[in-house]
Amino acid sequence: MTARRVSILGATGSIGRSTVAVIEELRAQGKEIEVEAIAAGSDVEGIAELARRLRPAFVAVADESRADDLRAAINGAPVAVAAGRGAVIEAAARPADWVMAAIVGVAGLDSTLAAIDRGATVAIANKESFACAGPLVRDAAARSGAVILPVDSEHNAIFQVLLNVERVEKVTITASGGPFRSASLETMRAATPAQACAHPNWSMGAKISIDSATLMNKGLELIEAAYLFDLPAERLDVLVHPQSIVHSLVHYADGSVLAHMAAPDMRTPIAHTLAWPDRARVSTPRLDLAKTGALTFEAPDVHRFPALQLARTALEAGPKASCALNAANEIAVAAFVDGQIGFLDIARLVGEVLEQLERKELGGFQKSPSSFDEVRAIDQAARKTARAIADGWRH
Repeated sequence: MTARRVSILGATGSIGRSTVAVIEELRAQGKEIEVEAIAAGSDVEGIAELARRLRPAFVAVADESRADDLRAAINGAPVAVAAGRGAVIEAAARPADWVMAAIVGVAGLDSTLAAIDRGATVAIANKESFACAGPLVRDAAARSGAVILPVDSEHNAIFQVLLNVERVEKVTITASGGPFRSASLETMRAATPAQACAHPNWSMGAKISIDSATLMNKGLELIEAAYLFDLPAERLDVLVHPQSIVHSLVHYADGSVLAHMAAPDMRTPIAHTLAWPDRARVSTPRLDLAKTGALTFEAPDVHRFPALQLARTALEAGPKASCALNAANEIAVAAFVDGQIGFLDIARLVGEVLEQLERKELGGFQKSPSSFDEVRAIDQAARKTARAIADGWRH
């Protein structure tokens, strides 16, 4: 692989730390990888520790109140430091040729856009950018010449086996089924945040783990795939695959199905995007199908996991609905973690927000947002509505 100058947005999260692990391994092999900037939310201690290891030119945290703590933690190291939302955007705008966009939620949209507007190669793990503003993000990349490489294992898998989109009949994204794949509605109704975060195959942050438990994560991935690969909703499908070995399947017009397989380890897609169009050797687990023994598949149960159908309905309705879906889900997950609502209430709350906004505030979801300001207005309207509903449902 050629030399890289990189920045990591969301450096202290699970994707960010996996990115750091890949960078350090490749550096140990003698690969030239310089770190321009790293950014995090409020984890000052974590970002300072990464700064000492990676020696970036610039370090930022989004929490402006922690500016002094960050300077103290950096302790005179030869690195520029800043805090606040603008500092994270500055980190994305600095001259790195490859940017990992791994800030969770709509909070990552502005910094992702800053990297795209600069024409960087953006390794995007922030699926919410596409869920909230897919057409606008895609148009921004076309204007700047930015290259968007998907990091989610499913989308990275599609990217690797999608040879001719005009000859594709269908793309199938796989889902492990999460911790409640075989659970009864009664068990799910009583589920705690800790149980919802106990993913059987992947080690992830709380938000994405809970999204995986509701299957909302797969719904957001359907939306992301539609905009990343320019595919209509009817050519996208989800299949439950508990082993998480097959990450996606692309079905072609001649009956061929190309599947991407790998052990469940996020370092694999991260390394792919970092080395692209080359490949790099990293010490991820090697797939042993004889040892695995069997790969099983089943249709998702939309009765127990209604979030998946909500996401498909939002995708079919248009970008405004997808934006509202994402915002409502972020509030619903936070309310579940805080004990305001139950696990099954997450999807119920999201559905209620979509119904209310379509009726009242947005006047229908059929038109695409014309600007990022309009996206932010939809996002805020959905959050306000979701908070009001959650307060009314408080346990």
